[in-house]
Amino acid sequence: MTARVVLGVSGASGAALALDCARALRAAGAEVELVLSAMAERTLALEVGPQARDALCALAARVHPVTDLGAAIASGSRPVAGMIVAPCSMRSLAAIAHGLDDNLLTRAAGVQLKERRPLVLLAREAPLTLAHLRNMVAVTEMGAVVLPPVPAFYLRPATVAEVTAQIAARAVDLLHLGPPRARAWAPGPGADAS
Repeated sequence: MTARVVLGVSGASGAALALDCARALRAAGAEVELVLSAMAERTLALEVGPQARDALCALAARVHPVTDLGAAIASGSRPVAGMIVAPCSMRSLAAIAHGLDDNLLTRAAGVQLKERRPLVLLAREAPLTLAHLRNMVAVTEMGAVVLPPVPAFYLRPATVAEVTAQIAARAVDLLHLGPPRARAWAPGPGADAS
C-alpha cells in the first residue's frame, strides 16, 4: 500500500523547501496530499518563480484548498503516514501549538498530533522570540518534531539547492517511510571515531 503524506506549505521564507520535500516524498514512494496557505503561494512566486506553484501541485496526488475544513485530511479517519510543514511560519506554529485548527493546514497538523502520527515542522524564523521558543516547546511536548532548516555545513554544500535537498531528505527520513535518504556525516581519515 502506498503511503500518503500531508505536505503543508505556509508563507514563511524558504519556499524551495516545499518543492524539495515534495520531490523527496515522491522519491520515497509516497502520495502527497498538498495544502498551501495563501501566503505560501505568494512566497513561492517571489522566491522560486511564477511557475513554482504549478510545479509543486504537479508533484501532489491531491491539492486541497486551505479553506476546506471538510477535506479528508481534516479527519483522523483518513489514514496518512504523517505530515511535514515546509516551511512552517511562526503563525502556523503558534496555531498548531495552541490547537486553533483555523484552516486546513493547521487542522491537518492537529489531526497528526491527536492521532499520534509523525508531524515535522520546518520552523523558519530568525532570531527567535520567547513566544516562538515556547510554541516550539509546546508542539514538541505534544509529539511534533521541530526541524529548523539549518544547513548541514559538515557536508560542505556547494549550492543552495544542495542545502534545501538535504534538509528535505532529513524531514522525510523522520517519517520513517523507508531507508534513510539524507546524506550522513562521516568522519574524515584519521578522525577519532570513539
